[in-house]
Amino acid sequence: MPSFQATFTRFLVRSLLKPYLMSGPLTTQRSRFASLAGPRRRYGEKIERVQIGDLRAEWVVPPNADPRRVLYYLHGGGFVACSPKTHRSLAARIAREAGMRALLVDYRLAPEHPFPSPVEDTVAGYRWLLANGTQPDEIVIAGDSAGGSLALATLLSVRDSGGPLPAAAVCLSPATDATLSGASFTARVADEAMLSVDFCRQAVSSYVGALDPCTPLASPLHADLRGLPPLLIHVGTHELLLDDSIRFADKASKAGVEVTLRVWDGMWHVFHGFDVPEARAAVDEIGVFMRAHLGVSGGATARKPD
Repeated sequence: MPSFQATFTRFLVRSLLKPYLMSGPLTTQRSRFASLAGPRRRYGEKIERVQIGDLRAEWVVPPNADPRRVLYYLHGGGFVACSPKTHRSLAARIAREAGMRALLVDYRLAPEHPFPSPVEDTVAGYRWLLANGTQPDEIVIAGDSAGGSLALATLLSVRDSGGPLPAAAVCLSPATDATLSGASFTARVADEAMLSVDFCRQAVSSYVGALDPCTPLASPLHADLRGLPPLLIHVGTHELLLDDSIRFADKASKAGVEVTLRVWDGMWHVFHGFDVPEARAAVDEIGVFMRAHLGVSGGATARKPD
């Protein structure tokens, strides 16, 4: 049963935040998403900007970070909005819990840069890490929503090219099916506190365009999933994209991938970014998973209240 804090926050998200973010033209939506990025560095992290070819990126470095290990985090935003700045706080929380640095790339956005441009950028960021001395078994790739899709597409692209894969991957409410054919896309309309059906359809149209929406790198659910590293997938019961996670986890498991699927009762799309007990527990669980697959013991140090 969801906590009181989560129930109340979900009400506020649905009644106030969702209408604010999901309405208006794309330019308005982008500026509204950007306005949610707070300037405060909540966990004492350092921000170091870096250039990867034409791609801008930033390091988020918590005080307890082991410089050898990297969380390669890909932000969500429906492929059309957001940036490292909007997701810096969430990446910092996860990185702090796992005791590692986080690299966030400012990948190109649709519709100006549709598929495969964002995938090309996220693959380039991963290859840059390898070229600059980070070992693949010291990397965990992660992402939320559209970023979860890009994390999976990056894994698939690297695997298909014969490159070394990271130690593990974490996907938070990943968008895995560009056909939007999951039963929850219609069954959970009344429950979804964050996303709207119109936003999802417009985002997919902007990203995929006239291409077949079953194209594997645009729609990882339709890919051959053999050979992927261990996966942790988090999703809420109250999500339009619930079935994107459930179906993907089932297919990956049948393909021989080690998958941990965690379905959070009463939670909404990427609830991890909110100050509720379930989000803190989820980040703790992500930290445990990441440390286990990196061969690291212990948890976060010098923690501040969430």
